[in-house]
Amino acid sequence: MKTLKFIALTVGISGMGFAATLCAEVFEVGQKNKAFTQKTLVVKVGDTVSFKNEDAFFHNVFSLSDAKLFDLGSYPQGVARDVTFDVAGEVEVECAVHPEMLMTITVQQ
Repeated sequence: MKTLKFIALTVGISGMGFAATLCAEVFEVGQKNKAFTQKTLVVKVGDTVSFKNEDAFFHNVFSLSDAKLFDLGSYPQGVARDVTFDVAGEVEVECAVHPEMLMTITVQQ
């Protein structure tokens, strides 16, 4: 499932300002049965992925990829944690608790 979020930017040109709205998407990836609900995902720079734990035990989502380095920490069932991708590239996502959990996110311009 994906939803849209809107970010408003104000830019001044020749002493006059105008507002431009950029559209970024939010994608949801579950963690269920010791697996990510998607093996691959394609997003754009500025998009956010929300990782929701749907298992009855803790997960820890992280990436050591050059395009996006993050560690969401350990969190229980029902909790979601978000990552916004700001650089194009390939991001390998893993779970520190369950090393068999792997997915790849491709971030495009």
